[in-house]
Amino acid sequence: MPSSLRVTEGAGSNALVVELHRPEARNAIDRRMVDELHAVCADLERTPRTLVLAGSDGVFASGADIAELRARRRDDALAGINSTLFARIAALPMPVIAALDGYALGGGAELAFAADFRLGTPRLRIGNPETGLGILPAAGATWRLKELVGEPLAKEILLAGRVLTAEEALAARLITEIHAPEDLLQAAHALADRIGRQDPLAVRITKSVFHAPREAHPVIDQLAQAVLFESDAKFDRMQQFLDRRKSS
Repeated sequence: MPSSLRVTEGAGSNALVVELHRPEARNAIDRRMVDELHAVCADLERTPRTLVLAGSDGVFASGADIAELRARRRDDALAGINSTLFARIAALPMPVIAALDGYALGGGAELAFAADFRLGTPRLRIGNPETGLGILPAAGATWRLKELVGEPLAKEILLAGRVLTAEEALAARLITEIHAPEDLLQAAHALADRIGRQDPLAVRITKSVFHAPREAHPVIDQLAQAVLFESDAKFDRMQQFLDRRKSS
């Protein structure tokens, strides 16, 4: 059975590029894709790199596979098939970049919400139409979306089925950049390159501290900084900065 993903190693940035590839279903997320994405996560947990998630054929992901959803029952919901995966993606050691083209709906939108960065194209349409299908978006949208765009807009998307255009998503800061479709992956690589120029350990620890609960601060910041203050990269990078300033 062919894979539902296309996986390539990015050049320069040490990023891993994962393209959702179920063109016959507009890249709808089915159980096979979930299992294959778990395998990708296991690889990135062993060998941390930036992850770039993209779609194919002008679509990021049109949602979860409706045929599979129609057959699922209570125990499937309680198993958290998609929510477990998206939580794992959000918790990856290094940043995740979602390159969004065309439809990013339902589960596809929730996958994008789990990323650290979202870039789009002018033809992006992103939202959660689940209530129109008699269900709710149970893989992160009910809480991540409020954090990303604020409660009023999140309720309009979740309760009234509003689908945002690229410009609306940019205005809401749900995405941070808009690029022509042919330039989208290049823009994602450019962002991955910028991340790659930072100290990897500092990036990993900063991401962990950023997502820590409010009550963990400021102790977690101080402990994390104590670790970084002893790293070789801190001494080397600061010395290089001082040397450049001295020679300028």
